Amino acid sequence: MHRPRFYRALTDVQFRRYAEQVPADFRFVVKAPALVCDAQIRSEDGKGRQPNPLFLDPSVAVQEFIEPALAGLGHKVGALVFQLSPLPFMQLQRLPLLLDRLRAMLKALPDVRGATPDGVVAVEVRDPEWLAPGIAPALAEVLRETGATYCLGLHAKMPRMADQLPLLRALWPSPLVCRWNLNPLHGAFGYEDAQREYAPYDRIHDVDEDTRELIVRTVRGITGAGQNAYVTISNKAEGCAPLSARALAEKLANS
Repeated sequence: MHRPRFYRALTDVQFRRYAEQVPADFRFVVKAPALVCDAQIRSEDGKGRQPNPLFLDPSVAVQEFIEPALAGLGHKVGALVFQLSPLPFMQLQRLPLLLDRLRAMLKALPDVRGATPDGVVAVEVRDPEWLAPGIAPALAEVLRETGATYCLGLHAKMPRMADQLPLLRALWPSPLVCRWNLNPLHGAFGYEDAQREYAPYDRIHDVDEDTRELIVRTVRGITGAGQNAYVTISNKAEGCAPLSARALAEKLANS
């Protein structure tokens, strides 16, 4: 899967150029721009400078993300992911209010599943508080009500994959959307450490066998039940995303 940049919105023309470079059966996983997914406006070093007034804005989500992606990628749309960046402390204390805003935004989106053969809207979170017992069922209800699904975010800041799967099960039947981002060996804030250690990303450094096995079992179960599975992999997962993808493919082929 190819993932265009997160930080800025792409136009339908730019999406179309990506689509022209891949075969007809290719499906894209695309992240919504920070303009609508980040509660803070950040400086170049990633630090939050001020609140983002467009966070979860329905019109921005439609005009700057969903409509250009559908127009440019067409039937090659796979998963359109709203990755909600880490929230400031005060926002984390108001997750029920954010759920209402998330519901309103998702309800305002065009029908991606109806417009494309394989498209789905997915929501990924980067704060474990979203998976707390008092919040996770409400998040599942919002996703179910709006026809979206949950994106498993395999990042050291989040619970391990096995602890996120109950939320996906609550949405069944649903496609699998999974983003394998950062090896837990590096800790919740170890992205830059992994970047330094793994560059130039030409070999596997740290095999995460448990994650490999669980991804394979989950993909097999989801696809065996007739649902699609979309898995993207970062170089920071094991050191070399193409080799991690090949390892998963070999396990699936031999299972």
